[in-house]
Amino acid sequence: MQDPKTGVKSQPQRLVITTIPHAITGEDIITWLADRFQVDTQEARSFGSMLVALGYIYPLQDHKRLVIKPDVSLYRFQTPYFWPTQQWPVEDTDYAIYLAKRNIRKKGILELHEQEHYNRLHKWMNHKWDFIVMQAKEQYRAAKERKKPDRVVFDCQERAYWVVHRPPPGTVSAMDYGLDRLIDPNADEAKTPDFYERIMIFTQQAIMRPRVKSSVSISALVKYCATYRSHDPFLSKCLPSNPWLTDDATYWTLNMTNVEIPTKMRVERWTFSFAELLSDPRGRDDFRLFLKKEFSGENLAFWEGCEDLKWGEAATMREKAEHIYKTFLARGAPRWINIDGKTMEITVKGLKHPHRYVLDAAQTHIYMLMKKDSYGRYQKSPVFKDTLKKAICPEEHQFSDAQLVQNAKKRRPNLSPIILRQMEQEQKAKMAANVDITQVMSKLSKQGKEAPPPPRPPAKK
Repeated sequence: MQDPKTGVKSQPQRLVITTIPHAITGEDIITWLADRFQVDTQEARSFGSMLVALGYIYPLQDHKRLVIKPDVSLYRFQTPYFWPTQQWPVEDTDYAIYLAKRNIRKKGILELHEQEHYNRLHKWMNHKWDFIVMQAKEQYRAAKERKKPDRVVFDCQERAYWVVHRPPPGTVSAMDYGLDRLIDPNADEAKTPDFYERIMIFTQQAIMRPRVKSSVSISALVKYCATYRSHDPFLSKCLPSNPWLTDDATYWTLNMTNVEIPTKMRVERWTFSFAELLSDPRGRDDFRLFLKKEFSGENLAFWEGCEDLKWGEAATMREKAEHIYKTFLARGAPRWINIDGKTMEITVKGLKHPHRYVLDAAQTHIYMLMKKDSYGRYQKSPVFKDTLKKAICPEEHQFSDAQLVQNAKKRRPNLSPIILRQMEQEQKAKMAANVDITQVMSKLSKQGKEAPPPPRPPAKK
């Protein structure tokens, strides 16, 4: 993207009273991404917003909103030193130096969340605060010797780095998610002697704990493979035929997502584990019917709501979290669920700053409750037995070589998702344009009849 010939067009831009070199606009970034990757404008905008959220591109004007705007808003490419791929450890000492430098430049006027971080770090690092202030003064003095455009650019680069890694409260951070996330990111446990004692006890127990033998782990792996062997179309026969070999789509038709009558192998898979049951939409519908008869359907509804919050759009996270709390957790909620007090305390505390995993503790509690209690009774219930009784076992198709050749000739490639999306947008535009003119005119005529007549002008003498 930074290639001078084939990359995004950049040029010096005037910002207030300073000329910023190599600035780019949001609409140029979106246009370049759409042309380069052959995607529509909406997808290019989403990808550009991801680059901004991760800190590879930073805004020059609206620093708090890490999104791409499809207009002439100015952006710049972040210097590679600040890229997340460098994997520099984000240390509190560097953040304290940055805040101290901003405090000197702003003469003590910081934003509210920056002031809170500044006071907390000052209290925590009081033993080396003189060193932090000295470093901040040296960096501030060195920055004043630079030219004004270079000074403004470096300040924007540094501010963008800390907005990504230390975001203001209430904003979504792209760096909080992944394998290293915390169960409760709002918890700030004090480093007391009890804390270190618990760590020592846990470490001692981990050292003394017997390890699993290789024979035991290998036997578990063999058992897993033997269980799932008959359900793998590439290892065993799949009825009525393997569509990858015969080009016959009957197998996929019988195993559609929400088919009315499932196959016996599909129902058998639900008995392997509770996770298998919930991962199959048809099995989840069957389990929902069982819970509805036991008057505990709110547990599955809450679990599905948490999954939607976890994997849904980032823009609607706060609304979904509030809706789930009011529906399932609040006092007097219409579909109240029963969770313990400690889990409720963690959940309510986390909802002050909602994120994707804010309901993990409550979701895990309800999941284990359904797994240990409801799942076993479901397998013995008339609902499951009736589904198993109605399940079909298709007969194997015996195709000749001539029929296989004929099936292969009928094979047609699917349309590209981009073309399907364009066709869908065109259909929506046609439906919006296809308005009944007679209804519109009748509404306008009714409004005209109801409106009072205009006043007459005074007569001339």
